[in-house]
Amino acid sequence: MKKLFILIFCILLSTVEAQEDKTIPLAINITTELSYGRPSEVGLDSSYIQAKVDAIMTLGIRKEAFPGAQLLVAKNSKIIFHKAYGFHTYEGIQPVALNDIYDLASVTKITAALPALMKLHSEGKLALDEPFSTYWKPWQKHADKKDLTVREILAHQAGLTPYIIFLNEVTKKNGKLKKRWVSNTASNKYNLEAFDNLYINKRFKKKIYREISKSKVSEEKIYKYSGLTFLLYPQIVENLTGMEYSKYLRTHFYDPLGNATMGFKPKKKNFQNKIVPTEVDTLFRHRLTRDWVHDENAALMGGISGNAGLFATAEDLARLMQLYMNYGVYAGKRYLSEATVKEFAQVQYPENENRRGLGFDKPLLKNGTLKLKDAYPAPLSSPDSFGHSGFTGTFVWADPKNQLVFIFLSNRVYPTRDHRSLYSQNIRTALHSVFYEAQTLKPN
Repeated sequence: MKKLFILIFCILLSTVEAQEDKTIPLAINITTELSYGRPSEVGLDSSYIQAKVDAIMTLGIRKEAFPGAQLLVAKNSKIIFHKAYGFHTYEGIQPVALNDIYDLASVTKITAALPALMKLHSEGKLALDEPFSTYWKPWQKHADKKDLTVREILAHQAGLTPYIIFLNEVTKKNGKLKKRWVSNTASNKYNLEAFDNLYINKRFKKKIYREISKSKVSEEKIYKYSGLTFLLYPQIVENLTGMEYSKYLRTHFYDPLGNATMGFKPKKKNFQNKIVPTEVDTLFRHRLTRDWVHDENAALMGGISGNAGLFATAEDLARLMQLYMNYGVYAGKRYLSEATVKEFAQVQYPENENRRGLGFDKPLLKNGTLKLKDAYPAPLSSPDSFGHSGFTGTFVWADPKNQLVFIFLSNRVYPTRDHRSLYSQNIRTALHSVFYEAQTLKPN
């Protein structure tokens, strides 16, 4: 009996060890929270980083790529760089602060919609190779969409229409808003709050769903970025969980992580933090957009969406990206299964020259062979790395191999979205590269 007990104990112990080896890579420190440290503590050259980042940020402000920005970089679970530059606007009144809150734009896709979808997949409630129409019933009536899989759609391989400008549906030719869809006062009928004194007819959300269902699908299955289904994911999450989308995210991710500022509609939350403005809107809101989502489609959804609408500080973003880099774990707590995060974070259709993961963006194929001006992101970032960019001038990236989290936040759309120097100057890639180059230098 004693020998049998020892045998059973050894089997159980080996099983646990095997599971631990599978779920917890030894190179990843999953037991600690992010803490501040110096570049030299993780083998990086502090002087090199400071000089290069300062120069790039100064150039960005001079070229009007943005009026101000901030950068947070963590390596080996230590925040080794966090610095703010410039002002909220070109008028130079409000300096950028480290605890400022930003409109994340499309970074919302991987920080709101995606964690919910990954959790549902971890729990067996969302199958990647099932038709999307399994979870979105209206598509079962559309021959061109009923068989598209969740995997194809999340990898932008389904041939969906890239974008629909729903603002056209609520504005007249003279630019005025249609009273049928928009009201200046809230009521039971107009209960989707898009902006100060702008309320959207609750039926408009169903109109959005119908228009997406009717949108064209390309017969050729090639990589084509589409954000349309991200307008549907909040409702899918609610259908599968019975919990309101934003509450689900706060309950399962944001609150446990300590991400107090991460969420939708910050105007309603009375934060002490300053919220960085985005665009002086001349089409819809006709004033400076601050405290409310910049993206018009998300605004017409009432400010809560899967494509845009999330706001956060750099530190809040860093904790969530660290969780991803740890393949689902932060500060010893597992939020997502390792297998799920790895599946979502890997390239899905490389044979079709599609670099994308599931929801996550990935480095360009053969990125390591490219010069800095052609690369995305840094050429030295590992093929295992992943992240996303945002239209307002945001960019987040995690590199598990190099244990590097990179958070860049700006409001490049101020005062208008025509400001594109952020792209032409390749600023985000240049900044990203600094922290890989600094690893090859002698720390000081």
